[in-house]
Amino acid sequence: MVKEELYITVPSFFRCPISLDIMKSPVSLCTGITYDRSSIQQWFDSGHDTCPATMQVLSSKDFVPNLTLHRLINLWVQSSTRRPGSDSPRLLQAAPTVISEVQAKLLIEKIESESCVDSLSKVAEFVSCCEENRRFVVGFGCFIEVIAGVLRRKCVEIEALVMAVKILDLILSENGVKKRLNKLILKSNQENNFFSTIIPILQNGSLDSKIISVQILDSLALDSESKQIIANSQNLISTLLHLLKTSNNNQSLNDAVISLLTTVSITRSVKSHLIQNGAVGFLSNFLTEKSLKLLAILCKCSQGRLAISSEPKCAAAIVEKLLKVSKTATEDAILVLWSMCCLSKDEKVKEEVVEGNGLTKILVVMQKEGEGNVKMMCRDLVKALRAGCKDWFLGSYETKTSHIRPYFYQMNSKSESQKAIRHMRNHEAKLIPRLKEAISPLYHSTARKDLQR
Repeated sequence: MVKEELYITVPSFFRCPISLDIMKSPVSLCTGITYDRSSIQQWFDSGHDTCPATMQVLSSKDFVPNLTLHRLINLWVQSSTRRPGSDSPRLLQAAPTVISEVQAKLLIEKIESESCVDSLSKVAEFVSCCEENRRFVVGFGCFIEVIAGVLRRKCVEIEALVMAVKILDLILSENGVKKRLNKLILKSNQENNFFSTIIPILQNGSLDSKIISVQILDSLALDSESKQIIANSQNLISTLLHLLKTSNNNQSLNDAVISLLTTVSITRSVKSHLIQNGAVGFLSNFLTEKSLKLLAILCKCSQGRLAISSEPKCAAAIVEKLLKVSKTATEDAILVLWSMCCLSKDEKVKEEVVEGNGLTKILVVMQKEGEGNVKMMCRDLVKALRAGCKDWFLGSYETKTSHIRPYFYQMNSKSESQKAIRHMRNHEAKLIPRLKEAISPLYHSTARKDLQR
């Protein structure tokens, strides 16, 4: 039988007000407040001349050992480790759910120093505990400014950058944080320093840190100005495209990068840069709903349509995705096909769509859509594609999609509809006599057998 571990809650007055750990060597100041010796010494070494708890200016920095409290702590520890029925109970030393203002100020000072990895690690652990901790950090003075400042420094350790990015990712969802970071990082005339620190994370960081960094950039792109700043930063777009090509098809990383590229692709120059660096080829091979969204943006320029036409698998892959993705992604797919077949009038793409049974799928999409741009594009596509189908009237119903038939009449002119109806009636007129001729011998044979009985 496995024994359950026993955890013991530490009395609050045994904890140091600065470190919140059990005091090993309690000492008292002239204000009467007791601290752990190492913590208060560090406070004084940082240049302070105040009591951390009361913020009173000290007449003397001398401290006196609190022997009574030291003895009580020792007795309590000994009694806690000798309880009957347990081998070695553990003191509850989990990360505190609250943090003192004194400790917060100390952490800020350490983070502002050159070596700040340990302090950032403690903050990251603290904010990951619960929502209350995250709200505390967001509302505490200049905490966000200090964390953002780490990402604007030069020559910072990669571990510190990763920790700062992790902290920002944890607090991004809090009210007002995105706007504050946007102002601090992108609109402070120090954005170049920020990008020069974020790019090394994208190049040399862990997989998680790369994903988080990309997501933070996406969150900071709140307006057109921010999007242009991100898109125009030196080497960032090239680094993101390199990530796509070397990600080993990691879907989380690819989705994050494609989402950011979609967000910042608002100018012709950015679209041109993506196209020239082979973005269409990658998107064709890794076709997801996010990829369709970016393709729908790139196909709006002639250079993008040319790249899609040159990519042998692109059109066929898009047709394959039709009816298998969400409504928004379906609209993006229709837009790409419409741009290629109706704007560019690319015969090669038309053939690929028809060969992939795209005509039938487009008719199904058209039936589902109400009146709007998507339905109009579907109508244009069918008109453009029917010339490439040998028997476009009958062939479109070979897949048992008979429910599409009424829409065929809606999309054609009155004369075409009447012609199609005459064609069907003539076909029926020829077919019925043949059926009677085939059934007649069987009918007479059955009738003779009934008479014999």
